[in-house]
Amino acid sequence: MPHAAAPRDPAEAVGQPKKAATAAWIGSALEYYDFFIYGSAAALIFPKVFFDESDPATATLLSLATFGVAYAARPVGALFLGHFGDRIGRKKIMVFTLILMGLSTFLIGCLPTRAQVGTLAPVLLVACRVLQGISAAGEQASANSMTLEHAPPHRRGFFTSFTLSGTQGGQLIATLVFIPVAALPEDQLLSWGWRVPFWASVAVAVAGYVIRRNLQETPAFAKQAATAGVVKLPLAVLLREHWVDVLRVIGGALIASVSTIFTVWALAYATSDSVGMSRSSMLWVGALANLVALAAIPLWASLSDRIGRRPVFLIGAAGSALAMFGYLWAVSTGNYPLTLILGIVAFGIVYSAANGVWPSFYGEMFSTRVRLSGMAIGTQIGFAVAGFAVTFAAQIAGPNGNDWSSVALFTAALCVPPVITGLSARETHKIPTELLGERAAQGASQPETVTA
Repeated sequence: MPHAAAPRDPAEAVGQPKKAATAAWIGSALEYYDFFIYGSAAALIFPKVFFDESDPATATLLSLATFGVAYAARPVGALFLGHFGDRIGRKKIMVFTLILMGLSTFLIGCLPTRAQVGTLAPVLLVACRVLQGISAAGEQASANSMTLEHAPPHRRGFFTSFTLSGTQGGQLIATLVFIPVAALPEDQLLSWGWRVPFWASVAVAVAGYVIRRNLQETPAFAKQAATAGVVKLPLAVLLREHWVDVLRVIGGALIASVSTIFTVWALAYATSDSVGMSRSSMLWVGALANLVALAAIPLWASLSDRIGRRPVFLIGAAGSALAMFGYLWAVSTGNYPLTLILGIVAFGIVYSAANGVWPSFYGEMFSTRVRLSGMAIGTQIGFAVAGFAVTFAAQIAGPNGNDWSSVALFTAALCVPPVITGLSARETHKIPTELLGERAAQGASQPETVTA
């Protein structure tokens, strides 16, 4: 029998869920540190560094569009990384995505500005951003699959939530790094200061590799590979047996629009001339909201292990549509204490309900043989729309960029598909791990299905 299927030491098997969750948390935190420092720079720095020949409103629009470019690249990366993740395993993809993200982010910090090389500068910026998007396409899906397949069946929600609390941790670290950078004098900020957070990605890649390289492959994938074998074309099986669930995940993933609007557009709006809040104060709103999210995400996920994925996800999706109205209104008033409180409520608490439960909610829709492909493709298509939500919001906000109510309505509209997903999906929190996805595959040709 192949080594992958050999029984493990019981003590070692007991510890693997915690090791997988820790690797997912730290890896995702480091990965999304890279990803979110780009978001902060796109809102605060890049309009003046890479698009300075345009008027301020156009420069901001172009800069925010580059933020969305990575989301456009994500579906392509999902097809590629999802395929190999279901063929060669979750662990190898987790290591690859981390190294690719660290390298591409470091290169952004080395780029020349538009004043130095002209239009080549934004072209190089977009190229590096595409690499970031490809990396992110496989990171969450592989980490979620790894934790879900290692977790005890009755605690899958809790353990898989570590991936998303890791992304919030990465965003928190990115925000804290940018607070002193944003406080630099303008000339230092625009010459060298903005580059420092990007250069730090070298440490990200090294630390992530050390953490993840010793993690074992999941028992579910090892059993699949050792008995029935891996699927030769995961995408074909996915679209034949799970196409409805792929559509559900695409719709559900639009909830990420709340994050991009909160993190990028609201930051640019609050620090614009229309409102006039300082960069540092608004970065603290994001930092504290993410700090609260670090506690809220595992609590919501644990609740989903008790009452189900669907009700918790619906609380987050429907609640975010309402909460973002309050937050953007508070920003428009220029009242900082009110903005801080409602920002924490909207993003730290309400949004965390959907954000904390979707890793288990989506992952449980698919069988082991196509789980990584299903999660990667479904989420990344939805995330692609969410990424460009920032660009659309900048246009919807009008020529002066201050029509916050239209942006709030737009964000609420993007929360409708996630609500539909939550209402139409099956409840899976009590289904044994080895039986997940079987209902979707009933009646289909299954030449490579593992027998229970």
